[in-house]
Amino acid sequence: MKRLGLFAFLALAVATRVAAQQGPQPPEQPDFQITAEERAAVIAGSIAKLNESYVYPEIAKKMESAVRSRDGRGEYRSITSANELTRKLTEDLREVSKDEHLKLVCSPTGAQEMRSPEPTPDELKARNYGFEKVERMEGNIGYVDIRGFAPTRIAAETASAAMTFVANTDALIIDLRKNGGGDPTMVSYVLSYLFDQVTHVNDLYSRFEETPRQWWTLASVPGLRFGGKKPVYVLTSHYTFSAGEEFANDLKTQKRAQLIGEATGGGSHPARFFKVSDHFMIKVPFARAINPITRTDWEGVGVVPDVAKPTDEALTVAYRMAVEKLAETATDPESKERLSKLLQEKKN
Repeated sequence: MKRLGLFAFLALAVATRVAAQQGPQPPEQPDFQITAEERAAVIAGSIAKLNESYVYPEIAKKMESAVRSRDGRGEYRSITSANELTRKLTEDLREVSKDEHLKLVCSPTGAQEMRSPEPTPDELKARNYGFEKVERMEGNIGYVDIRGFAPTRIAAETASAAMTFVANTDALIIDLRKNGGGDPTMVSYVLSYLFDQVTHVNDLYSRFEETPRQWWTLASVPGLRFGGKKPVYVLTSHYTFSAGEEFANDLKTQKRAQLIGEATGGGSHPARFFKVSDHFMIKVPFARAINPITRTDWEGVGVVPDVAKPTDEALTVAYRMAVEKLAETATDPESKERLSKLLQEKKN
């Protein structure tokens, strides 16, 4: 099978995501008229790309059967509007697949105009590669706000600096509430600072590769590790998506962290656009995560937090939980008294 570079087909959603939580999207296009020949080409091309690339081959066959039946009944025959064909075919495919990532898009100026650009290295640098804030909070509690996971080939040094800064704290809060996703290499890289042993955290099955790709934490990383024993708290929201969800799910299933906040967006299927005619493309989910512990993913359901809280309350709750935990486990009387006093101040 053809092998594709992972970065080439995992869209980075480091800066923003649309409300539909599907990563960067092409701009809306004006409507235009299509011929019967192009309509037929779009239908045939969409079926072909789904059979070649859709993450579940058996569902691709069911979609083909449903669309061919509708086509045989003449449901598409009267459609001359590009936008109407896009809407109708998308609805019909989703009726079978239940997959909100699957969609057709069109453009009067050509299929290439519909592609969404990925952030450039300079743009990622301007966003500090997704590391928005690193802080040592009162009580010696670390805080890292990660807005996206940039590729390790350009962002490893920044990630190492952030994680080394919080390595000597007694508890750690990782904020993913505004994390739209990114590159799985960075997910594994940051996770490596939170485990003492090499750990199998995720697999990715792709229609383009013979066997699932495994993701493990690293045996060694630059700087200092936070380690695998001190408490970790992860903040989530409905906005948390894709690689952000993987990070949260990996820690939850490994019982390495407690999640506080809202259930995440529910996007574990990477997708890419395929050209099906001169003016149409279809966005096809082609891969899925397979957690090595649960053997499932979070597609459509999200990662459910251990402590459900509104997103704007998650940090306060996590910080209080961290202080409580440290006060409870402190062996030094002076430290215990200081943490207990801090906890009382925060409650007031």
